[in-house]
Amino acid sequence: MTVAQIYVDADACPVKDEVVRVAGRHGLAVTFVANFGLRPSRDPMIRNVMVPQGADAADDWIVEACTAGDIVITADIPLASRALAKGAHVLGPTGKPFTEASIGMALAMRELSQHLRETGESKGYNASFSARDRSSFLQALDQVVQRAK
Repeated sequence: MTVAQIYVDADACPVKDEVVRVAGRHGLAVTFVANFGLRPSRDPMIRNVMVPQGADAADDWIVEACTAGDIVITADIPLASRALAKGAHVLGPTGKPFTEASIGMALAMRELSQHLRETGESKGYNASFSARDRSSFLQALDQVVQRAK
């Protein structure tokens, strides 16, 4: 039986510290994938992967590396869809899980929001990340890790 790994779409991810804390508690390896700006870690269970600049370079790397049962942390809905297709558990940074049942609606809402921004009918502001989001994420990640084990 292989142990689940955690892959983090790390560009602008607000819950990196929380991922490290939960992964450490459960003895799971974490791979942070980003185009820039990763802090080095002395922890042998934490790996940083720098990918070339490019629209989906980090996403492509994560999809290539993850396998069924792994955990992917991302706010990127197309990446979430691709990771789900590989059998990964996918969690957003607010603790909201992406599932086979919810991903279709998430993709549709993303397209609608993009259309509204392009036509000027929406300014496209996102709600700021809150302490409640951080707390929800910690609980949700702990639950996903339990399921993945």
